[in-house]
Amino acid sequence: MPVNAEFPEKLQCLFEPGRYKVLYGGRGGAKSWGVARALLILGAQRPLRVLCAREIQKSIEDSVHQLLKDQIRDLGLEDFYQVLNTEVRGKNGSLFIFAGLKHNIGNIKSKEGVDIVWVEEARTVSKTSWETLIPTIRKEGSEIWITFNPGLEEDETYQRFVRTPPAGAVVQKINWSDNPWFPEVLKAEKDDLKARDEDAYLNVWEGFCKQTLDGAVYASEIRAATEGGRITRVPYDASKPVHTIWDLGWADNTSIWFAQAVGFEFRLIDYLQDCQKPLSHYLQKLQERGYVYGTDWLPHDAQAKQMGSGRSVEELMRAAGRTVRIVPRLSLADGINAARTVFGKCWFDDEKTADGLQCLRHYRYELDEDKKTFKRTPLHDWASHGSDAFRYFAVAMEEPRAERERKLKTRRAGGWMGA
Repeated sequence: MPVNAEFPEKLQCLFEPGRYKVLYGGRGGAKSWGVARALLILGAQRPLRVLCAREIQKSIEDSVHQLLKDQIRDLGLEDFYQVLNTEVRGKNGSLFIFAGLKHNIGNIKSKEGVDIVWVEEARTVSKTSWETLIPTIRKEGSEIWITFNPGLEEDETYQRFVRTPPAGAVVQKINWSDNPWFPEVLKAEKDDLKARDEDAYLNVWEGFCKQTLDGAVYASEIRAATEGGRITRVPYDASKPVHTIWDLGWADNTSIWFAQAVGFEFRLIDYLQDCQKPLSHYLQKLQERGYVYGTDWLPHDAQAKQMGSGRSVEELMRAAGRTVRIVPRLSLADGINAARTVFGKCWFDDEKTADGLQCLRHYRYELDEDKKTFKRTPLHDWASHGSDAFRYFAVAMEEPRAERERKLKTRRAGGWMGA
């Protein structure tokens, strides 16, 4: 079906074959608009199965469903495409489906018949999600399209597709200046931000990476660990037990750090996160790693009785033969201070803890829009769970040291009293 439509010059690559098509840059470059139009045109020319994905999609409103609907109207394709509540169908059999990667990554494995996957807002897609998605899209001639505005240079998506892109990938940086239809209203916003905050302007409109996120809780600690070479290859020491530290979730992530205490250092050798999985899933994953385990540190909500079994997570883990302790209760602020204190002693495996590090880098204080200042509590989002588990790690690792100090003081006091 022939369709007449104009595109920015840098988007012509969308109509040429290629396994990876990576479009990144600042606001106003028409990346998402152009991809939506291109996919609809290609889907009108031949039957295509298109997966529209993003890291988190809790409802269809979080997807590009509305954008596709708008572009169908603008392209005059209302008679060809049928827009349903959760999918878009073409008369020739083309199909657009929508999914979140983080919460549905297991189901993504069943979508091997996809011709094109479009990952929108890909900046925060985790290492785990990419490693599951990419081999799933394996149909002959299948393509992976990626659009995002950069955040941190250390983000998995930026490292994987911009810093060291796959062989043959088409990587295009597209900014407002590449969009011949850039609207005047956005030009005013762009110029205003440039006058007020040059660094923010370079990130938002010119597509440069930020050095740190605004309000990042552990910005200085992450920077020190990076400059100190403590984010690197960290081998497992089979002579030392591996302790696990958990943050529990169901709809949200369950996050687990794997740590070893070696001398005065803490070695974060592994990290696991998943959602909507039973406890047995995580226990199986622990066993598959083959570590010799010490203590499993759980948050206080692990003591709550579950509706189905009438037993708590703590009880179920003890019944499975695990050595379990509950993390001492501290306020959020005190826990963050404990994490900052222990950070300087920590070494992180850059590969196995990549998703956990991404959480720590993006963990930030919530912005008070009215006062234009940061609140005293961090924002609760996708980065919270891995960061909460790290906070529990810091508190848990301090507990054995505090116990040793108390015992030492008791022995000293006893010796003095008996002298």
